[in-house]
Amino acid sequence: MIPPDSLSQGDDTGDEKREANERDVELMLKVKGGDMLAFESLVEIHQGAVIGTVAKMLGSPTEAEDIAQQVFIRIWKSAARYEPQAKFTTWMFTITRNLVFNETRRRKRKPTISADEREEDSHQVLEDVHTATPDADVLQSELEKAVDEAIQALPEKQRIAIVLRRYEELPYDEIGKVLSMSVPAIKSLLFRARTQLKENLQKYLDQ
Repeated sequence: MIPPDSLSQGDDTGDEKREANERDVELMLKVKGGDMLAFESLVEIHQGAVIGTVAKMLGSPTEAEDIAQQVFIRIWKSAARYEPQAKFTTWMFTITRNLVFNETRRRKRKPTISADEREEDSHQVLEDVHTATPDADVLQSELEKAVDEAIQALPEKQRIAIVLRRYEELPYDEIGKVLSMSVPAIKSLLFRARTQLKENLQKYLDQ
């Protein structure tokens, strides 16, 4: 049985999300009218989520800041065509997805490290964690690094679905809109991604 306070907390969370989206839409409509202060407010509210998502996707905080800047430049330039038909965050993460996928493809055309090497690096991280006896802080740091490496090894759609679900806590339907996929397809995608992550992290989890 679900405790009553859990239900009320869920309702509160739903209300907060609706209010946040209403705030975003209101700000974006002002941006559409050329309001720079409204644009700066949107950037301040959402830049952390965009930078975090890009960093998890690409594994590069420096590049994440550059691409996040491109995301908001794209939002500003597209403001005149903006229509509040979906959540602002859906539109924002769709732009983020496009820019990240473009960067991923650019990297593939000019690779700096092969997929096999990335996989070997990922396994090496896990081996190092398995044989070392670090304190709690170091252990947590190694776990986070191992998780990041495992996420990096996923195909790009699985990767962004995991990042949006796990770190940004987007609902299945919103992730589906970002990736132009149905909710059942998103659930299947996430299942495959989680299965792969579990396999990649098994050595660490067995400790």
